Amino acid sequence: MELIVLLIIGLVAGLIAGLMGVGGGVIFTPVLFVLFEEAGVENSVQWSVASGLLCTFVAAGSSTVRQYLQDNIFWVEGIKLGILGAIGITLGKLLLTSSYYNREQFVIFFSLILFYAAYMMFRRGNDSSKESNRDFKELKFPQLFVTGGVGGFIASLAGVGGGGIMVPIMNLFYKQPFRKAVSVSQLGMTILILSGVIQLALIDVSIEGITKFSMGYVDFGAALPLAFGGLIGGFGGAFLNHKINRKYLQWGFAVLAVVMAFRLLWGVFG
Repeated sequence: MELIVLLIIGLVAGLIAGLMGVGGGVIFTPVLFVLFEEAGVENSVQWSVASGLLCTFVAAGSSTVRQYLQDNIFWVEGIKLGILGAIGITLGKLLLTSSYYNREQFVIFFSLILFYAAYMMFRRGNDSSKESNRDFKELKFPQLFVTGGVGGFIASLAGVGGGGIMVPIMNLFYKQPFRKAVSVSQLGMTILILSGVIQLALIDVSIEGITKFSMGYVDFGAALPLAFGGLIGGFGGAFLNHKINRKYLQWGFAVLAVVMAFRLLWGVFG
């Protein structure tokens, strides 16, 4: 029964993610946090972040494959971004597993990310401009270092891929086309998130998560059904995405993100 429930939650989350064109981490991690909290699991923040990263890794890997099939892959820049992002995720892991980072700080931090995502989606929904076809220069090492470092650090503290931060940095500050920024971000996320999952799985933890199939802080038994359901739901969401006006989808996600943020804040501070 637990497996079926996780699959259904993953399907719904994947459907929303695919429908609204967002990464799964912004949905999976708060869902996992609620599940770990309700189950009374100790160190619920670390468990939800680590397991959420595993879900996001599956989603990012799938998106990278789609980018490759669409001939929109930037190998050199994406791999460099992922390696440099692994440095950021390692530094963030040190704070995540310290005694200074608690559930209140996590909820505030993640809620700020949700509010930011809501703002970006609302603004994008109102943006009717089109990208020009002019040539764009290759991302330089300092640009990739800043982008990957910031994205990786945020990923390790919030259990998201970091794409919601890395794409705007590349697009707005370094003047990369949005389509390219998304592709580079997806490949980079696949690498940096894998690094984070491995590091958090290798931590010696004496307690179990929601299921018995856990290693370190990564609950494979909870994360993989969510991720698998998310993959299936994502295809359905991507199909429906082309049938609904983009503006309404992005406004809808903005509202959803705000509701999720208030749900997290109420659960801890209410």
